[in-house]
Amino acid sequence: QVQLVESGGGLVQPGGSLRLSCTASGSIFSINAMGWYRQAPGKQRELVATLTSGGSTHYVDSVKGRFTISRDDAKKTVYLQMNSLKPEDTAVYYCNADLLVEGTRDLLDYWGQGTQVTVSS
Repeated sequence: QVQLVESGGGLVQPGGSLRLSCTASGSIFSINAMGWYRQAPGKQRELVATLTSGGSTHYVDSVKGRFTISRDDAKKTVYLQMNSLKPEDTAVYYCNADLLVEGTRDLLDYWGQGTQVTVSS
């Protein structure tokens, strides 16, 4: 019923930029927070950036100053602008939303399908 659709991944050279987007759709009453995670092969999934409904942001130290998370409330979309990309940023990036489904009183986590980001020469 609730879906998160991601786009924007791809192959870029070191120092390049990408912008990921994630749009939530379905029977959503409200969104408490949205964020981005990433997972490299053989590694644990890592929280990259989060954005609450109140506008608070959090970034993992390794991306501070390079990545920016933002949102468009009307479109129910969260973005991740990634600049100065490094090979170690290579991973599958997943969108996450903590939201309240219409007709319920439960906050639930939903995940996008993931989008591949590869930083390589």
